[in-house]
Amino acid sequence: MRIPRSLLSGLCTAALALAVLPATASAAAQEVAPGDVLSVTNSSFHPLPLQPTNTKAWKISYRSTSATGQANTVTGTVIVPNDGKSGPRPLITYAVGTVGLGDSCAPSAGFPKGTTMEASLIQQYLWRGWAVVVTDYEGLGTPGEHTYTAGPSAGHAMLDAARAAQRIPAAAASGITAQSPIGIVGYSQGGQASSWAAELKDSYAPELNVKGTATGGVPAHLEKLVPVHDGSYGSGLLFMAAAGQDAAYPELKLDSYLNTAGKALINFFRTNCVVIDTTVGSFKRISDMTTSNPLATPEWQQRLNESDLGTHKPDHPVYLYHALGDELIPYSLGTGLRKDWCARGAAVDWRTIVVGEHVSGVITEVTRVQNWLADRFAGKPTSGNC
Repeated sequence: MRIPRSLLSGLCTAALALAVLPATASAAAQEVAPGDVLSVTNSSFHPLPLQPTNTKAWKISYRSTSATGQANTVTGTVIVPNDGKSGPRPLITYAVGTVGLGDSCAPSAGFPKGTTMEASLIQQYLWRGWAVVVTDYEGLGTPGEHTYTAGPSAGHAMLDAARAAQRIPAAAASGITAQSPIGIVGYSQGGQASSWAAELKDSYAPELNVKGTATGGVPAHLEKLVPVHDGSYGSGLLFMAAAGQDAAYPELKLDSYLNTAGKALINFFRTNCVVIDTTVGSFKRISDMTTSNPLATPEWQQRLNESDLGTHKPDHPVYLYHALGDELIPYSLGTGLRKDWCARGAAVDWRTIVVGEHVSGVITEVTRVQNWLADRFAGKPTSGNC
């Protein structure tokens, strides 16, 4: 049987197309930019179980960047007041404090159930008519481990969350646009994330209309926290941080330093949330959980130092606050970050919380944070109090 030349030509063309399809698809995947939305599903926002709110919410997944500069996927939640406003409204990109390492700990998993710990604080931003996007951070609710305390990853996730919120048509119809003034907000782990976002903004996301960053209880230098927590009631946070660094930088090979008890502890942390983690992990020493101390090695010290803050001037005003009696993140880390940023010419509004400790700091300061951001959104200048 003789096949017509035209049919042969068509078959060859089709075969060629099939042959190059994987490369074409791969190239298309590589063209996804930081902040591009990969998926959107309807969600809901409840500060407490069954507590109604007049809001609209969407769970999103979006393209971001890891601590080592690799493309990754992060999830988060966009929340908008259901007030009928369509013009540009302020947008808060918000990072929560420590929630744990397990996927079930992600803020987006708790919002529909009313179990996300900072939801009542987030609600206060919504009451002002502002929109809020809350990142889940890298590795919470997505494949891979949570890169807890890896500062560059968290900073990228916050900035890309703001980009993603601006790229959702339904959110745009509710006032989240490229013209929306943006505030970066976070405390504790969220303070590290928001401070990193502030430092990264001019190089990583220069197009974002960021008017100010409000950041508190910041673990600005991770290595300085080791003697504070080793063997104390906060030691669980230390081991969680080690797991997070190992997730961000796999060459650190944490498991190779752990003894049987240490491996069991870290494996427990990887599937549970902060309340039980800090309880189970309290009063444990590095020497009791390891065959040798990884933090004494040059590889670990280098990676910990890469999360240090204060090395770059934020290109916008910063409200920085810390509790004098902070028992988890020493006050000296806050004053040190202030000194470093001020030395680089940043506009830093510094505030000492005289009465209180770590957890209370984010609660008692929330109104001042909002008022400070409202002034920035209104265009009021500040030169700081360095």
